[in-house]
Amino acid sequence: MPDTTPPQESVGGDPSGRPVGHAGARVDVAERGAWATGAAGALVALALALGSFVGAIALVVRAENTGEDVWGVLGMLLIVLGVVLSSGVAVISPGQTRVVQFFGRYVGTIRRTGLVLTVPLTVRRNVSVRVRNFETSELKVNDADGNPINIAAIVVWQVADTAKATFAVEDYADFVRVQSESALRHVAMSHPYDHADDGENSLRGATDIVSAEIATEVAARVVIAGVEVIEARISNLAYAPEIAQAMLQRQQAGAIIAARERIVEGAVSMVEGALGRLEADGVVQLDDERRAAMVSNLLVVLCGESRATPVVNTGSLYA
Repeated sequence: MPDTTPPQESVGGDPSGRPVGHAGARVDVAERGAWATGAAGALVALALALGSFVGAIALVVRAENTGEDVWGVLGMLLIVLGVVLSSGVAVISPGQTRVVQFFGRYVGTIRRTGLVLTVPLTVRRNVSVRVRNFETSELKVNDADGNPINIAAIVVWQVADTAKATFAVEDYADFVRVQSESALRHVAMSHPYDHADDGENSLRGATDIVSAEIATEVAARVVIAGVEVIEARISNLAYAPEIAQAMLQRQQAGAIIAARERIVEGAVSMVEGALGRLEADGVVQLDDERRAAMVSNLLVVLCGESRATPVVNTGSLYA
């Protein structure tokens, strides 16, 4: 019997089983220079265009006076010539470029500034190559230990390839913003907020290293848009409000323990020095029991938080 089982559809409808768009077509374009002259060529084109308009007016007036249509046709041709010549003139400010298209085809990019003359009848898009920066929204993510934290970063970037920025993505500014937040989230989830293990970097303790990781990952994500990342810095880093109080108590406890360790270490050093000085100068001879009592009293005085109250003992230690 013939097999009547309907063929199973692959993921995304691709018979090869690969998801559609995973290795799909992308806009393969790279920046190149467009033909353009300086201010001299632009002024010549403007002068010729102005002369064409003046000549067209004179021919139209002559056509009306003589009644000959040929002069009117010549006048219209001069008007078209003037429009064509003037359409190639553009003014470009410093820090700006023009992406030139001729009937939808990418011609090139003009990086020359000032008054320029380029290919007439072209569409020119303004693309800024100035350095830009923005601050990502405050993201709530879980760090490597699973603790919720709030983090934000400042990203400094500029357009390096105007062709890719214009044609490879829909909106390169929005693309950079979304990819920056995605990279920030990924890096924040890869490190603990604090108390990192040996060989591991924490978000709070290794800010420069983490910032470099953020910049590297953002640059890798936005290279398709022809964007160069100059710098990325963490602008806000804190525990989420729901665990902030508990983590504050943990930090306070750690600080208290560290302070106590410092106090005990200093007190032991002071007691050791006092006993050594008393015995070296022969001030008093102490047996083991009296030595232990003195050590205990000195440690209480040096390590206690409240002020010690002296007690005069007129009896004997052994009475």
